[in-house]
Amino acid sequence: MSATVMEIGWLDARETVTAPELARACGLSPDELEELVEYGVLVPLRRNQPERVFSAEWIVPLRTAARLRQDFDLDLFSASILIGYISRIEELEREVKSLRARLPGHPHPAHRFEGPEPWREPHGKTLISTH
Repeated sequence: MSATVMEIGWLDARETVTAPELARACGLSPDELEELVEYGVLVPLRRNQPERVFSAEWIVPLRTAARLRQDFDLDLFSASILIGYISRIEELEREVKSLRARLPGHPHPAHRFEGPEPWREPHGKTLISTH
């Protein structure tokens, strides 16, 4: 049994990866990556450079699309459509979170109590009746 070594880092717009690094991280071939650039789904940061560089934020949507492509036996063009939708959904989720955070008095979803109300003893009332 062999262990796989993985590098873990923050995947955001400030980090960059080269085309071979991105292809390796996402399980795509360099030719498939180039085809995604031709479709206009994947956009390099600097177009006129000999080595293409991409934002690291592409790793997660590309991995997801590659996994869905394999699971559902999709062609690369169909996967490129998925990448666009995945990116758009993530963008909208970030926007919703940001807007929720600005709402006054809006409870944070992690602190919202779901289920029956907790039992509370009534204050100032006699619990035993004297009849």
